[in-house]
Amino acid sequence: MSELPLGALPATVPEPGLPARVTIYEVGPRDGLQNEKGVVDTAVKAEFVTRLLAAGLPIVEATSFVHPRWVPQLADAADLMTLLGEAGKGLPVLVPNERGLDRALELGMRHVAIFGSATETFASKNLNRTLDEQFAMFEPVVQRARDAGLDVRAYVSMCFGDPWEGQVPIEQVVGVGRRLLDLGASQLSLGDTIGVGTAGHVTALVDAFVAAGVGTDRLALHFHDTYGQALANTYAGLRAGVTTYDASAGGLGGCPYAKSATGNLATEDLLWFLTGLGIEHGVDLGQVVDASVWMAGQLGRPSPSAVVRALAGA
Repeated sequence: MSELPLGALPATVPEPGLPARVTIYEVGPRDGLQNEKGVVDTAVKAEFVTRLLAAGLPIVEATSFVHPRWVPQLADAADLMTLLGEAGKGLPVLVPNERGLDRALELGMRHVAIFGSATETFASKNLNRTLDEQFAMFEPVVQRARDAGLDVRAYVSMCFGDPWEGQVPIEQVVGVGRRLLDLGASQLSLGDTIGVGTAGHVTALVDAFVAAGVGTDRLALHFHDTYGQALANTYAGLRAGVTTYDASAGGLGGCPYAKSATGNLATEDLLWFLTGLGIEHGVDLGQVVDASVWMAGQLGRPSPSAVVRALAGA
């Protein structure tokens, strides 16, 4: 499959005003696998990461150093990073607190991410903190990581809607995001955790960040396809000038703390979309499809990605 069959790529028709190049931030091995009911073998995870890197994905988030009680699917984080060896040290990992950072530092990791909430309820359920208390938890993590020379990314969940609180005010999301950037994060990933966002909402949120002094070069967008809006929302993001998009190979993933959060935007669907627009991404679609088909076999079910289904059957 690495060699795509004739006609298995869209016609390239560039559209004026869109970015020339996009960075895909692959989250499948972490965000994708953390929601699995069963535990995936460490060697399988390592093979998945290796295949995705070989496909040309520039960033592959490998795992999370979260307490095994909360996410048992990622309890093997240290073993996985050890198995990946030197190559693994350049991959980002999620660290929920200082204990997680300690483990990342011990293993020589160079990129970490923190995971904040735009809403009070999700902060309580996911972090066991209030909306304001989360910043006190993150501050020493970011400071220590930066002092050690690590790059820090910040995620904000529930940016477009919350299953307990409903619509989330744009100014509230901007306020949380600004505070995380002020702590020292280099990039802010805005998450549509339950997939309720629409294109106009994306435009309004990005515009609000720009109006608050946050350039689009510091923003990333993280869409879930719960209501089939992920690519439409990506298009809105591109028109607003955002050039980093989170995606998960095969459309794996969700959120273990939000039952209405279904799969992430599939990396293959995003690649097809960008290729059709003539936007450079540097990733081999066929190899990513191969990796997703292989992982689907390991998980015992077909990939939810439309592009994987189409090309795997081509």
